[in-house]
Amino acid sequence: MYHLLQLTDFCGDLVKTLKENNNEFTWGDVTVKLAQSYGFCWGVERAVQIAYEARKQFPVEKIWITNEIIHNPTVNERLEEMDVHSIPVGNEGKRFDVVNKGDVVILPAFGASVHEMQLLSEKSVQIVDTTCPWVSKVWNTVEKHKQGEYTSIIHGKYSHEETIATASFAGTYIIVKNITEARYVCDYILNGELDGSSGTKEEFLKKFKNAVSKGFDPDVDLVKLGIANQTTMLKGETEEIGKLAEKTMMRRFGVENINKHFISFNTICDATQERQDAMDDLVKEKLDFILVVGGWNSSNTSHLQEIAELNGIPSYWIDNEQRIGPGNKISFKLNHGELVEKDQWLPAGPITIGVTSGASTPDKVIEDALKRIFEIKREEALQAA
Repeated sequence: MYHLLQLTDFCGDLVKTLKENNNEFTWGDVTVKLAQSYGFCWGVERAVQIAYEARKQFPVEKIWITNEIIHNPTVNERLEEMDVHSIPVGNEGKRFDVVNKGDVVILPAFGASVHEMQLLSEKSVQIVDTTCPWVSKVWNTVEKHKQGEYTSIIHGKYSHEETIATASFAGTYIIVKNITEARYVCDYILNGELDGSSGTKEEFLKKFKNAVSKGFDPDVDLVKLGIANQTTMLKGETEEIGKLAEKTMMRRFGVENINKHFISFNTICDATQERQDAMDDLVKEKLDFILVVGGWNSSNTSHLQEIAELNGIPSYWIDNEQRIGPGNKISFKLNHGELVEKDQWLPAGPITIGVTSGASTPDKVIEDALKRIFEIKREEALQAA
């Protein structure tokens, strides 16, 4: 027998109810299991609070922001409503010519490149820096690489704001997006004796044309290596890349010389690690599916979706509740970016769902998505009554 859900059954604080019940609660025919670590991290919460406070402290000044404060459409729209303007982008990049002396410029949680900070410094503007301290820690690491004349292998996405900023602090660098690209680099170092995946010097430079420092020479610049990462990457993969690079340098230069050719500092963000560990636990639960909530351009959210996909769990990555409906329909993204629409996505009868969210996702976005699910199940129950 179906239990008819009323809207009043879930108008309260759903996430609060879950937390008070060991992250698991049943509303009617829907049991929700919330990941033990999810949602807003300390660095994101800090960045948003600083940005909101900037508007209060500079009520009449023109305020700009160099990128989205975080990768969440709800938060970014709120800043737009507060008259915080994004730096416009032209054919040759960001147009900082619109920024005038005395304006206020917010640097987002991902940080800003050295070049951007120099430009803004020359303009005599008021800087409000919300850069996450974990991102700053990565910058300090690549600075150490540069001082020791090590090439930084940065595990990240070369077009991501954070990785662009990190690369600007590095000396010589190469950006690898995954273990496959890392193997290619290590195979090249070993002259094709790792797995034979690499090619000629020209092929190497073509493959990484957008992901290396100016004048990069793989025959010269892969002799001393240091590891760094975009803080939102899959932590297990970052660790795997680090171990592979270290073993490669031992094999190439001898175990007795490893400290002259390889250095590594832990730059994996605690919040990223905790959310991925919680997702690893969530996929072991008996679930009908997992709902992953977070911005579609959010790197850390994409890796939560990736964990579900790697474990063969049905998983739906949405950026807000509007992706659910009308009716029993959902529009969602897969980890590699494909947009998918699915009808009758909610199974009939009692269901158990896992829920997690990216580090830039407010609890309200989770709640709004759950309410949409409850509405669909309520309609189902009414039709069956």
